[in-house]
Amino acid sequence: MVLIIMWWMVGFNVSDMAIGCETELSSCISNQVVVNGTNTSYFDIHNHLTYGFELSWLKIQFYNVFGDYCSIDYSDEMRSLRCRHRSFRSIDDILIILNAFTGVLVPYVGLKFILGTPFVVIFLIYKWRRRHLSMYNSIEEFLHTQNNLTPIRYSFRDIKKMTQNFKNKLGEGGYGSVFKGKLRSGRFVAVKILSKSKGNGQDFINEISTIGTIHHVNVVRLIGFCVHSSNHALVYDFMSNGSLEKYIFSHEGIASLSCKQIFEISLGVARGIEYLHQGCHMQILHFDIKPHNILLDENFNPKVSDFGLARLCPLDNQNLSLTAARGTLGYIAPELFYKNIGRVSNKADVYSFGMLLMEMVGKRKNIKADAENTSQIYFPSWVHDQLSEGKNIDIETTLTDEENSKVMKKMIIVALWCIQLKPSDRPTMNKVIELLEGEVDCLQIPPKPSLYQLDKPRELVQEASCSMNSTIPSLTLPR
Repeated sequence: MVLIIMWWMVGFNVSDMAIGCETELSSCISNQVVVNGTNTSYFDIHNHLTYGFELSWLKIQFYNVFGDYCSIDYSDEMRSLRCRHRSFRSIDDILIILNAFTGVLVPYVGLKFILGTPFVVIFLIYKWRRRHLSMYNSIEEFLHTQNNLTPIRYSFRDIKKMTQNFKNKLGEGGYGSVFKGKLRSGRFVAVKILSKSKGNGQDFINEISTIGTIHHVNVVRLIGFCVHSSNHALVYDFMSNGSLEKYIFSHEGIASLSCKQIFEISLGVARGIEYLHQGCHMQILHFDIKPHNILLDENFNPKVSDFGLARLCPLDNQNLSLTAARGTLGYIAPELFYKNIGRVSNKADVYSFGMLLMEMVGKRKNIKADAENTSQIYFPSWVHDQLSEGKNIDIETTLTDEENSKVMKKMIIVALWCIQLKPSDRPTMNKVIELLEGEVDCLQIPPKPSLYQLDKPRELVQEASCSMNSTIPSLTLPR
C-alpha cells in the first residue's frame, strides 16, 4: 500500500505506523488540500485519497528524475519526493531557478562585462570632455563679447602661485572651495575655485557679468578670474572678518556685534542691494541674499557677495521670467514658488533682505523647531504678535538704553514690511533705506506675515501726526 504523509499531520513519525506498513514515497502537498488546519482527521485523509486531489510543482532539472517534474531523495529514510510548488514558497525555489541558468548566464554576462567596460569608459570620457569643452567655449565666447570687463585674467599657474598651491583653505560650499591668496603687490585676496560649475558654466558667467563691471563700497570687488580647461577661478578682495553668519548665530570664540554695528551692517547691505537694483546700467537681481553671502572687511563694512544665481535685466523691466526657483530655503521669496502671488521682480531680493534683517535682530534662525514655546518656532510671526499686543520683546542682547531699543524695533518693523506675502506690498530697496534712516515713531506695524492673501497693504508711514515720545518696549529675543 502507499501512504502519503502530509506536513499538516503534526507529530506523525515513521515509527507510529502499524506493523506491516511501509513507506513507498512521501511528498509535501498543496495547502489547498488542508480542510481544518492541523485538526484534519483520518476520515478527511481517506476522502482525499478516495476522490483524489491535485498536486502541482514547478518543473525543474535534477540528476535523479522521477517523471518530468520531481525527484526522489534517496538519502532520506522516507524517500521523499522533492518538488517545488509554482508559488515559490521559499528562497530555495528562487535559488533552484538561478542555479538552472547559472551555467549559461555567467559566461554571457562575463563576456559582456569584459567587452563592454572599455566602451563604457571611452563613452564617459567622451561625454566629460565634450561637456567641459562646451563649457569652456561658452565662457570664452562670453569673454570675447565683453569689452567693459575690469577684472584681470589670470593663468591657472598664477592662481596656484598666489594661493601657494592652495595651501590656506578658508571655506567650502556647493560651488567649490575658497582659498586665501596674496598678489605680488602684497594685497590679500580670496580665490574661489568653482569645482562644481552649473549650467554650462552659467554661474561663472553670472559672477563676471555682474560684479565684473561694477564697483560699490557695499558690493564685493572682483579682482580677476581664471579660465583654463575645466579649471575656473574667481579672485576677490579678501574680507578679514569673514561672513556675517558667524556673528549673528552662536559660534564659540566669536565676539558678538553691538546694536550699533548690527544697524550699520543692515544699512550697508540695503545700500548694496539698492545699488544693484538701480545704480547700474542694467538691473542686477541677486536671488541669494543671506547671512553667509554678506562678507565683512576689517572695519565690519558689509559687502554683498556670491552672484552665482544673479540675473541681469533692463532697468525699466520690473518683471522677470524664470524657469525654476533659485536661492536658499528660508530666504526665497514666495512668488518664486507660487505664481498666483505675483510676478518675479527685484522685490524677491527685498523679501530675502527682510528675512536677513529679522535674523540679525533676533540672532537666531527665523524657523527654529526646538524653540521653547511653539509660538516662537516662526520668529517673524511671534515678534509681530508681541508688537501688535504692546508686549515686551525679550532679546538676548544687552540693550543699555532706550535708543538701542528704538533701533531694534525699527529694524523689526522694516523687516516685517519686507517679508509681506505679495511683492506689491513690499517696499523697494530705496524705500527700505529711507525707513531705516528715519524715525521709528512714524512707522506703522504691517500686517502679520502669513501665507494667506492680504486685502490691502497698509501705508508704510502714518499720515497722521506721530508721537515722538511714544514708549518703546524693552527687547530681549529668545535664542
